[in-house]
Amino acid sequence: MIEAFLNYLQYEKRYSDKTVESYKIDILQFFYFIKDNYQIDDLLLANHTLIRTWVVELVEKKNQPSSIKRKISALKSFYKYYLRIGYIKVNPADKVNTPKTPERLPKFVEQQNINLLFNEPERFFEQSFEGIQEKLIMDILYSTGIRRNELIQLTWSDINFSTQQIKVTGKGNKQRLIPIGNQLCDSLKIFQQTQKDLFKDSTVAPYVFLTKEGNQLYPNFVYRIVKKQVGYCSTTDKKSPHVLRHSFATHMSNNGAKLNDIKELLGHASLASTQVYTHNTIEQLKEIYKTAHPKS
Repeated sequence: MIEAFLNYLQYEKRYSDKTVESYKIDILQFFYFIKDNYQIDDLLLANHTLIRTWVVELVEKKNQPSSIKRKISALKSFYKYYLRIGYIKVNPADKVNTPKTPERLPKFVEQQNINLLFNEPERFFEQSFEGIQEKLIMDILYSTGIRRNELIQLTWSDINFSTQQIKVTGKGNKQRLIPIGNQLCDSLKIFQQTQKDLFKDSTVAPYVFLTKEGNQLYPNFVYRIVKKQVGYCSTTDKKSPHVLRHSFATHMSNNGAKLNDIKELLGHASLASTQVYTHNTIEQLKEIYKTAHPKS
């Protein structure tokens, strides 16, 4: 039963392997809850009261609100699937309210700090193939706001030098086009030739960024680079690739980009996901108010 739903997520909805695995864990957790406590071994026999009872237990066990929210979302999707194919008449998870999660503002690197990294590259990046690649990885992550996995999957055929655009494959295999500036475009051209020269006697993967063996990068490889480089220019406690995505969106917003345009560049499905990036603009408005208004 669960397997059919997971196959639907993977092959029809095209969810990532990580998301499918998370849904599997959450649904199995609820299944064992009703089986161990109520001797119910069929998920389709559960009602909203059982789901609410489970949620109460999760709260009492100090599960994070964001974690509980994800688990409820997994159950809602599960029962929605079986409602759609006619196995049940109502979705028992629909009546279950999601606990409110405290709003967390995204961590980002201040614009002047990130500029320091790129304006004085000789201070932070080695003059080697690895150093050139590190700088370009940081540049693309910050200049385009793409996710770490999107960067890893980027191939040379995804880059259109004539139109100065990159094609990015995001969540659910959805593709979007992102413009790149002249400087980044030129850096990519130079790097492509450098890569060809380095691996001219080898058969390598078609990806833009490679390990020294000519293989596709892996997530922790990128994480280590970003953690090191962000550590050079910022004191933020968060130093993951996502911080550069947050920085991209925050700086775009601060410099006047429309929220809907940022949404399209980030590949967000909903504008609600993008609205969090207005936070710093509001802080700037407060400072302007304090400076300019006679009664502030």
